[in-house]
Amino acid sequence: MLYPQRFTQFTREHADSVAALLCGLLLFLGWFALHLGALGLAFLLLPAAYVIGGYESAREGLTTLFKEKELDVDLLMIVAAIGAASLGLWRGEYHLIIDGAILILIFAISGALEGYAMQRTERSIRSLMSLTPDTARVLLQGREEEVAITQLKVGDQIVVKPGELIATDGIILSGYSTLNQAAITGESLPVEKTVGEEVFAGTLNGYGALQIKVHKPAQSSLIVRVIRLVEQAQTEAPPSQEFIDRFEKGYAKVIVVAGILLATLPPFLWGWDWETTIYRALTFLVVASPCALMAAIMPTLLSGIANGARQGILFKNGAQLEKIGKVRAIAFDKTGTLTTGQVQVFQVFPASEYTQKDVLKAAASVESSSEHPIGKAIVQAAGDLDWVGAIQVQAIPGQGIVGIAQEQQVIVGNAVFVQQHVTNLPEELRQMAQSLEQQGKTVVWVAKNPTPLAKRGGEVMGVIAIADEVRAQAAATITRLKKLGIEQIVMLTGDNEETAHSVAKAVGIDRVYAQLLPEDKLDVIRRLQQQYQTVAMVGDGINDAPALAQASVGIAMGISGSDVALETADIVLMADRLEKIAVAMHLGRRSQAIVKQNIVVALGFIMLLLVGNFLGNINLPIGVIGHEGSTVLVTLSGLRLLK
Repeated sequence: MLYPQRFTQFTREHADSVAALLCGLLLFLGWFALHLGALGLAFLLLPAAYVIGGYESAREGLTTLFKEKELDVDLLMIVAAIGAASLGLWRGEYHLIIDGAILILIFAISGALEGYAMQRTERSIRSLMSLTPDTARVLLQGREEEVAITQLKVGDQIVVKPGELIATDGIILSGYSTLNQAAITGESLPVEKTVGEEVFAGTLNGYGALQIKVHKPAQSSLIVRVIRLVEQAQTEAPPSQEFIDRFEKGYAKVIVVAGILLATLPPFLWGWDWETTIYRALTFLVVASPCALMAAIMPTLLSGIANGARQGILFKNGAQLEKIGKVRAIAFDKTGTLTTGQVQVFQVFPASEYTQKDVLKAAASVESSSEHPIGKAIVQAAGDLDWVGAIQVQAIPGQGIVGIAQEQQVIVGNAVFVQQHVTNLPEELRQMAQSLEQQGKTVVWVAKNPTPLAKRGGEVMGVIAIADEVRAQAAATITRLKKLGIEQIVMLTGDNEETAHSVAKAVGIDRVYAQLLPEDKLDVIRRLQQQYQTVAMVGDGINDAPALAQASVGIAMGISGSDVALETADIVLMADRLEKIAVAMHLGRRSQAIVKQNIVVALGFIMLLLVGNFLGNINLPIGVIGHEGSTVLVTLSGLRLLK
């Protein structure tokens, strides 16, 4: 039973390709039967080729005709093919039936290719829902009970334990903890939260237990608003797609009307006989069929997609390859995009009598007992050094941590906390810390007290600057984009102003929007689109999903990107290499140039064949050859992008 199921699944997933393959096989067998003089067999095989190859186009064409009252290229092609077959039967020139079948085969192949190229990866937002648990721990009459999220009411009090996801937006009633909000706000460092502050659904609780009061319905939480924004942005069709649809319908109408006029007026205007008139009209439908025009676009885009894939650039559809070549403005998320998103020790500044190793070893001895991300970064930086873990370690939330290492008290924390244990803070280190904080760095002070019982007998060993590392290729990428003529480059982030401007200055971005929520990023993209029309957005987090969906071209980081960012984006940089953005834009611009060249060639052939048909210098087989030849020519031209 397994093989039939696999076969059924394969034919369902590749229905267009299977239809084109069967159409081609039946066409060949029918042609061979005609060649052998087996007319009965040929008349059995060729109609089957017409039906199998043209069924989908006929269905779509008739659906459009009856439901939307519009003519499209699908129906036009079927009419031309059936007309050629009818003329072949009428005149006994059976090769015309072959010509009609070839037209259907070409169109079937084109439809199959288009299906593969334009099959957009569905922007599923189910992964967003995994960020919020299905239930919450609610306090009811002093007891904790598991309640479904959908049953939460405003005023309910929920308990969130260390390491758990927060189920809904709320206000902290009691407790203190650090929350990882990177998925929602894009902040690179966990944020400390205490009584009276708001927390968001989908954020990850740190080391402290929290009691939270629900202050809005679960359906109004920030994470749910992100989902709605993504859905809304996805439903907005790009103007280029609307233009292509209008052009196709208008072109089909013109050709049909012209075909009808050509089939009826010449006997009255020029004295043609009806056989010649109908023959010329059918030839007109064949040579005017826009196969070459359609082939002018898709092979080019397919080649560009294949080229990009070889270079680690995943275009989810051909339209995005076109649009990225038209981008005039581009917005970058900061955390995880321009930066690595990993908290690291930026630099160590020791006091005069200590070394950098002394400072790191002392800090790591107490931070090894901490679960705080900053503590983990310090321990990682001191990994190769010889240090011993401290004992009697005590963490003071929001301030610092102390412990006993080698019979000395080690104090690590912010300036206010450390100042409680030392005589004074060295002025040079105080100025250095102030400068680092202005650059957006997080400063950790390290001190030791030889006499742990003495309240202020310690001395400062140094300071450690913690930062989110800027990607090595970020600055070069921004420079390259400016050289390509991008008119506006901006940075969007949920981080504070100082950190944002520090990173922007390092990479060469002049315009910065900081402290943004997902809907704020969406608003910025919309404003940019009003000014620059075609706007790209580069991001990696769930907080970037609405902006990625709204942007003309959404670009996601493939390795560091969240699932929803990857599903929402139009283009994915599979290796997180920012410099590939410039490569993608170059591919887009080349594809535009080749498409324009192909359109000129396709229209030129059509005009030449139309004139030849009107003057009576070509017959239907020559028209088919010219039609198919122009299609092959522009297809080969499009394949140039494979290089």
